[in-house]
Amino acid sequence: MAKFKFKYQMYKHLQANIPNIYAEAKKAAEEIGIPAELKGKFGLTGAISGCPAPLRDDILHAGEVEAKKVVPLATYVEEMRGLVKEVYGDDYDVAPVNTCEAGLWVTFDTLFTPPAMGRGDNYRARYIALYEKHLHHQGGYGRPFPPRYKDIFADRGSTAGELGFYGKRQNNLDTIIAPLAGAKYDVHGIKYHPVPLLTEVDPVASKAKLEELAERHATMLTGFTSLGYETPGYGYGVKDENGTPVLQKMVAEVAHKYNVPYVIDNAWGLPFVGTNPVKNGADVIIYSMDKATGSPLCGLIIGKEEFMVPIRRAMGMHGDRYGTTASYGKAAYVTNDPGKEALVGALAALRVLKDKPEVLTKPVDDLYKVVVEEFAQIDPQLKEGIIISKSYNSTAVEVNYEGTWKNERLGIPIFSIEDMYAGSNIFQTGMAQMGVIPTIAYDANIYISPGLGTCDDNGQLIEERARYAVKALVKLIEITCKYAGILE
Repeated sequence: MAKFKFKYQMYKHLQANIPNIYAEAKKAAEEIGIPAELKGKFGLTGAISGCPAPLRDDILHAGEVEAKKVVPLATYVEEMRGLVKEVYGDDYDVAPVNTCEAGLWVTFDTLFTPPAMGRGDNYRARYIALYEKHLHHQGGYGRPFPPRYKDIFADRGSTAGELGFYGKRQNNLDTIIAPLAGAKYDVHGIKYHPVPLLTEVDPVASKAKLEELAERHATMLTGFTSLGYETPGYGYGVKDENGTPVLQKMVAEVAHKYNVPYVIDNAWGLPFVGTNPVKNGADVIIYSMDKATGSPLCGLIIGKEEFMVPIRRAMGMHGDRYGTTASYGKAAYVTNDPGKEALVGALAALRVLKDKPEVLTKPVDDLYKVVVEEFAQIDPQLKEGIIISKSYNSTAVEVNYEGTWKNERLGIPIFSIEDMYAGSNIFQTGMAQMGVIPTIAYDANIYISPGLGTCDDNGQLIEERARYAVKALVKLIEITCKYAGILE
């Protein structure tokens, strides 16, 4: 294979050879021995909303039992409140919503945007979003600032413009996009685009940059937001003695210095077991309960009571007009109400997380062993620079390969998030050719988690199936690297 001087030449060559890569991937799947009856029915993660994992038996049973009862929905919400307060303390509260994205919307509109009522024109408000992965979620609710980022989400999703990601922008709200100290934003991919490379993020230096931004925008500053993950590939590899990401604690400190809330998007994360708001200082954390927790489609907002009161009021959950501390009525965000089955499933998942966390953590331990063993078999020319980490928060194993690009050498191809939306991320589309449903595999970061045909009815890992999927991923990386001119 040809050797390339510049990375854009490598990506151009990969694009031209996609049919050849697919053909070799299909052949490799046969050599690995992936059973025909398994193809298309298992994958590298059960934590993607587009193809969620089958529900565990305990979650299904809870739904079947409660479905036949006559129970006011407020009853389930009240039990959730009790569980949250038992784990995090009496200063915390909860509001269920129908999706995590709905939780982001109602939280940002409640805490960050200017008031819509009252005489006179609305003032403008700004919130600071760390320039990190998945930025179109937590950073997509305002107009980007500075202007260099104005088109940053233009190609994402099926529709560009007002009916795409840009349509999420809220009234008179700006997003200050904050690059992190130590991060790199190099351009990669067939869909050539900047990618956040975050393994070398310096949290202390980043805090200084955030304080500078906050001071500059103080008159309009209404909040901070970041992801809630805790792995090196997401920029959270530096932890304190309790295992809490230092960067999250630093963001909380700056937010509180300016008396504005810090909101964490922890979509692919676990309540109770994962990222802890008591330890990192976050004011609100938002979850997608159908991802890592394995409940039916549902989102969850957990936070300090001071900030949860307006959020619960916006959801119609915080008391009737004549009194009481709880209700289940109609308010500004009634469109984001979860249904009974979603509430029941989320409540069942929370009970397990509180009382039997090993149901979710043991499969992670088992999967980590498989991933380490299979990546030990990758071509020796590719090993240097790969970091494998375990995440209980996301019930996942992270494979990060930013380090393969050190010393000005071309490393394992990095596909941008734009590649995912354009269908040109070979580490995703190539897995489909092998009969394996892919996972998040862009920005030099691959998240592998159990659940999608790789777990039994009780949520425990079926090692043979998981190993098939990881073997296929390793082989696809090798095939792609051959066409990238990295392997002989």
